[in-house]
Amino acid sequence: MLDASIKEQLNAYMDKLQQPIELVAAYDDSNKSQELKQLLDELEPMSDKISLRTEESDQVRRPSFAINRVGSDIGVRFAGIPMGHEFTSLVLALLQVGGHPPKASEDVIEQVKNLDGDFEFETYFSLSCQNCPDVVQALNLMSVLNPRIKHTAIDGALFQDEVEQREVMAVPSVYLNGKPFGQGRMTLEQIIAKVDTGAEARDAEKLKQKDPFEVLVIGGGPAGSSAAIYAARKGISTGIAAERFGGQVADTMGIENLISVPYTEGPKLVAAMEQHVKEYDVDIMNLQRAEKLIPAARKGGYHEVRLANGASLKSRTLVLSTGARWRQMGVPGEEEYRNKGVAYCPHCDGPLFKGKRVAVIGGGNSGVEAAIDLAGIVGHVTLIEFGAAMRADDVLQKKLRSLKNVEIITSGQTTEITGESGKVNGLQYTDRTTGESHHISLEGVFVQIGLVPNTEWLKGDIELSQHGEIIVDERGETSIPGVFAAGDATTVPYKQIVISMGEGSKAALSAFDFLIRNSVDENESDEAAA
Repeated sequence: MLDASIKEQLNAYMDKLQQPIELVAAYDDSNKSQELKQLLDELEPMSDKISLRTEESDQVRRPSFAINRVGSDIGVRFAGIPMGHEFTSLVLALLQVGGHPPKASEDVIEQVKNLDGDFEFETYFSLSCQNCPDVVQALNLMSVLNPRIKHTAIDGALFQDEVEQREVMAVPSVYLNGKPFGQGRMTLEQIIAKVDTGAEARDAEKLKQKDPFEVLVIGGGPAGSSAAIYAARKGISTGIAAERFGGQVADTMGIENLISVPYTEGPKLVAAMEQHVKEYDVDIMNLQRAEKLIPAARKGGYHEVRLANGASLKSRTLVLSTGARWRQMGVPGEEEYRNKGVAYCPHCDGPLFKGKRVAVIGGGNSGVEAAIDLAGIVGHVTLIEFGAAMRADDVLQKKLRSLKNVEIITSGQTTEITGESGKVNGLQYTDRTTGESHHISLEGVFVQIGLVPNTEWLKGDIELSQHGEIIVDERGETSIPGVFAAGDATTVPYKQIVISMGEGSKAALSAFDFLIRNSVDENESDEAAA
């Protein structure tokens, strides 16, 4: 089950166990149970603090296993075999149940410990989902910190009956006490904020007490991270407020064009970026959505950014790096059936459509790559491209055309997503050449038609292009003196991670140059301090 190198690494990790743990296995007659048994039999001898026994109760899923701290109510459960992207979740669960201290901040740890109530979470994941481990690991950690919190991580591909019964069509899907709690990538802080209803108000009060920054970065993707690092290295007070640290990169699967890094994955890169930012004196304010920009009254004064929770932050300069999100088609049925057959991440949700018929909307690189990946999982893929020809790289088009279970439709305009009983059952499209309308029966639609900048909150306050992008010059400066912008939210062409990093660095250097050329206005300083 485990190769020699992985066993060697695991043996080293298991030396860090501080308290005895018990693996409690629930098997059945399936082949997956045999694989699980092999995995647990290999884990058990790696430490004298690990014991293994078989679960006799009929009230648990099979195959599954629990990791329990001996002599306590602390434990987590995996229904399935946590390999692939979830292997790290398994390792962390073993360590944390075994008493190894978590990396979460002391404030977050105390907040989890103080949660009042009984919480039983269930998370449906897929082994190919890069967003699922964040949710699984966060809920596992909460279970370790607070014995009144329980969590079971469930491989949706292995428990298809449950997936069908609960109509789970997107992962990660989280249930709390038997009811839907959330879908999609969520951080530990986001989950806590949903459970702890008073957290947002307390957070807002803390933010209101903060002194003005010299550089405030809005957005935590590649551009925002690099801007924060470059600003902090200049020794000036730097803050970064992000709705979701990592942004769109967290939803990216394979990254093969980041110079000097032959291959990485989005979540790994996000973790590395965040760790790098934390190496410097940067005030990181996560889960903060900007809603309004109030420019400084005079050059060199303080700009204000109002947040969704009611707090405001002030800074002499700003770097706007709010990134972009998946573009929606805007057709009837798309929003209605979102996460009920309409999906935007083939890597995450593809395994839930095993053997079914799906469509991919978009013939660019992302669309063709999605169709290729899905073709190996689903029964049939129909790719619909609006233009007369696909726009993807030739090598990708050749690969797609070689697949027998793929149909390609060009000059096709999707006009409606249709459904029945709360789930997608097909789509309607118009042949732009003949004007004829057609209906395709299918169970999933994966939308891959590009990105739209997250700049709605800036309309009327800063100059935007016709596409909603922030207009910047060669220095990254916007139409407002002292306000700079970088990354996918700007007019800079070629939306690439490496370009965003460079643009973020440039914007921070431009902000620093602005600061040293514009002295602080005493009236503005008094006003900010008031």
